[in-house]
Amino acid sequence: MKPTNEGEATPAEIALLDASRERLVQLQKADSVRYAEEMQVLHEASRLAGDIATRGSKDSCESELAHRSISAEFSTPLRISDRTMQRRMALADTLVQDFSGTFAALKETRIFRGHVSVILDAGAHLPDAQSRAAYEEAVLPLAEREAPSRVRPYARLVAERLHPRSLKERHAEAAACRGVWTRELPDGMSQLTAIIPTVAANGILDRLNQFADSAKAAADESVAGESAAGDGFGPGAVVADTRTKDQRRADAFADIGLTGDPAAHAGPVGVQAIVPRVQLQISMLSLMGLADTPAIVDGLAPVDAETARILAGAASGWDRVLTHPITGAVLAVDRYTPTAELKRALRVRDQHCRFPGCRQPVSRCDLDHTYPHALGGETCDSNLAHLCRRHHVLKHATAWSVVQLPGGILEWTSPTGQLYRDIPTSSVLFEPDADWNDAFANANANAAANAKVAANAKVAANANANANARANANANANAGFDSGEDDPPPF
Repeated sequence: MKPTNEGEATPAEIALLDASRERLVQLQKADSVRYAEEMQVLHEASRLAGDIATRGSKDSCESELAHRSISAEFSTPLRISDRTMQRRMALADTLVQDFSGTFAALKETRIFRGHVSVILDAGAHLPDAQSRAAYEEAVLPLAEREAPSRVRPYARLVAERLHPRSLKERHAEAAACRGVWTRELPDGMSQLTAIIPTVAANGILDRLNQFADSAKAAADESVAGESAAGDGFGPGAVVADTRTKDQRRADAFADIGLTGDPAAHAGPVGVQAIVPRVQLQISMLSLMGLADTPAIVDGLAPVDAETARILAGAASGWDRVLTHPITGAVLAVDRYTPTAELKRALRVRDQHCRFPGCRQPVSRCDLDHTYPHALGGETCDSNLAHLCRRHHVLKHATAWSVVQLPGGILEWTSPTGQLYRDIPTSSVLFEPDADWNDAFANANANAAANAKVAANAKVAANANANANARANANANANAGFDSGEDDPPPF
């Protein structure tokens, strides 16, 4: 239920809020313009350093001095490190020269500073101007309406699709650099860092989450049983597990690494019963081996098609996602045992909390009735959406409201009356790619060719049939007249 009038803002407060919102938007746009000007100045300074360097010695160390000198010239009055300034100059070169579309969008305030960082980070490894231009063309429309955190996974996927070298080949090279390191921290702690393939990393994290949840459930059940059986005191009394989920997960990780058995896991099932779960999204052409379009793991990171096919083949079961051929919107998710079909469909559709800009995964979200169930709202895909607890409470306890439009689009209304539409991420991730278009074109061409062959065959068959019919008619007529050797014909 919405709050009573006692806690609502007055019209004057709403007007002040609206004015503050508008002022903040204008400040953000001004920051984009200022940041674009800064990048332009630094790019020009970098070009100047390059021109000076080319007139000097060809020695690499001496040619670098021009850049060092100019970066020091800029950094000293700003009271920052000259190395930091030199990195900014390199960033400016990348933005202005290699990502001109992003630079133009920044100057025109269609995107903001955070979007620039995401777009450049995801597309920095694209080696040529053609692939970078195609990448910007695909990513910028999404960046103009979504938060940077939502743009990042899509930008990474697009960059992998457009890279001239296959993801499989680049993954093999990157996997050669895998390893584990430690970094000492204060207070007797250390940070353990591992660089491993994406699929393994997501599987490990999911398994640790299952250990943590199972340990908490087992501890709570033991405490409840102890309370029911006695007073809960004495040397054998069960102590409640007060660890946070992060602590339980870290303890299980340490136990597995040290002993191969998670002592922190006290669940009712055996260790082998807990296996990692990884959500995989792959196009049908790639699954069939007819294309090498990268797949998406847990809606976040791209993996090569061959690895995805291995995972799909080894899965005990998998969901088939049916998408709209034009919009890419998820239409349905089916399985041989559709026990939670609606929930699976909504998890695939939403991917994360559906409040604009929020990226909390669906595993941490509530499945909310857009129009309250208590007021007659249906339990169906057009009236359900995932909201994290923070925004679930915001919807019900403040003046924010939401309606669901066709295609799973949520239209939010702020207390000042501003409208914000949240489009399902799946409609972007599952949009038809060139492979499908090529497949459809080839299929249509083959169908036309086959139809032409079939038509020609039919014409030939009809001609042969007519000829055979005439021959049979003549033969039958002749068979009906028994003539002698010198008898005249019957006609």
